[in-house]
This record gives sequence, C-alpha cells and structure tokens, in this order.
Amino acid sequence: QVQLVESGGGLVQPGGSLRLSCAASGSIGGIKNMAWYRQAPGKDRELVASITRNIGTNYADSVKGRFTISRDNTKNTVYLQMNSLKPEDTAMYYCNAVTFLNNIYWGQGTQVTVSS
Repeated sequence: QVQLVESGGGLVQPGGSLRLSCAASGSIGGIKNMAWYRQAPGKDRELVASITRNIGTNYADSVKGRFTISRDNTKNTVYLQMNSLKPEDTAMYYCNAVTFLNNIYWGQGTQVTVSS
C-alpha cells in the first residue's frame, strides 16, 4: 500500500506561482512513476505532468514551459512548480503513483484557484 498526501494548493492571482508537494509513504520502494492530474468542475480528470523513477518527464501541452515536475527520491516526495498561472489552471490537483506491479494510488487532492 502507498499513501499520498498533497499540499501547497491555494488561491493565486493570474500570473502568479504555486508549488504543490506530494509526500508518499508506505510501500514506496515499489513506486515506478508519479504524476499530477487535475480535474476542473464538469470536466474529466486530465494528466498534467508525470515523472519516472529515472526522472524522465512528460507534460500536457497546456502547461509546457510553465509547470515543472520534480521528484526527490530521498524524501519520497514529488513536486509541481507552477508558474505563470492562468484562470484555466483552476482545478483540484491530484497526486498519482503507479507501482512496479501496476497498482495505482491517488492522493486526496489539493485545490488550486487562479483568480483576481
């Protein structure tokens, strides 16, 4: 079992920045990939960014150049640095972990609101 706890969400003005954190605990040695997803009201959950154990990254086109995902394996934590935030980035952001056995785990989510 893997437990994921997100933090760092909040209200920010357009053009501002936030950094989300996701701390993993439990059977963390089995984690292969980690990712951030988001879900806005009335919309499907979508992949924002992902990172492999070997620090390979992938981003949604809508966030390329603005968001950066990183991973500290010594702290069992994944981060999402979000810059130049736009109102359309407003959503609940979820941390995701996939193990080598392809089990999938989700955090409880952290709300990001971009508004003036």
